[in-house]
Amino acid sequence: MLEGNRVTARISVRGFAVASATAVTTVGAVVGVAAGADQGQASGDAEATAAQATLLEDIPAGSQAAAQTASLTQQADAASSAAEAEARKSAEEAARKQAAEDAAAKKAKAEKEAAAKAAAEKAKERDKLKTAASRSSERTDFAQKSSYTTAEVQSMAKQIVGGGQYQCFSEIVSRESGWNYKATNASSGAYGLVQALPGSKMASAGADWRTNPATQIKWGLNYMNDRYGSPCGAWDFWQANHWY
Repeated sequence: MLEGNRVTARISVRGFAVASATAVTTVGAVVGVAAGADQGQASGDAEATAAQATLLEDIPAGSQAAAQTASLTQQADAASSAAEAEARKSAEEAARKQAAEDAAAKKAKAEKEAAAKAAAEKAKERDKLKTAASRSSERTDFAQKSSYTTAEVQSMAKQIVGGGQYQCFSEIVSRESGWNYKATNASSGAYGLVQALPGSKMASAGADWRTNPATQIKWGLNYMNDRYGSPCGAWDFWQANHWY
């Protein structure tokens, strides 16, 4: 009995050892499998992480390139818009400048034409006055006298100059000589009704310029017509300058 129990115990102990070893092996296998699984999973995760990192690296680079391309496109568009704006501004400025030049040229042309017209009318009026003065002179041959009163001299002037210009002629003569046909300016030598300087200029109207008021009036009228267009033109100048 005892011997049998001993054998059984031995067997039991041996069986337990075998079982224990088997269990340990099994456990180790399981653990090993689990560890292998964990290692495989870790390896897969590492590969996935690496791939993901690689993908993440690629994405920013592509985005950066796209951003750079978009930036260059925007810059090109901005430069094109600026160039168009500058060209438009230059064109508008050129148009304004041309319009101003055209307006100035048009104004200058109009002023030139107006001046030419005024000059022609003035010349026509001058010729008319000269003709009238010439005809008046022809009709007013006054008998010479040794002396003339102021009223006589003024009457001569009215006939020679004509009513339309007489008042202006009278204004000048009144201030230059006071209707004294022998008036002499002691400082300058100007002589006669219209104070010709020198008095000998009046010889072109007649050799008797010193003593004949009619000769002086004719010369004075021609002078005013030639230089100022008329006695009234001469009077306008005289009022502004106090000489003519």
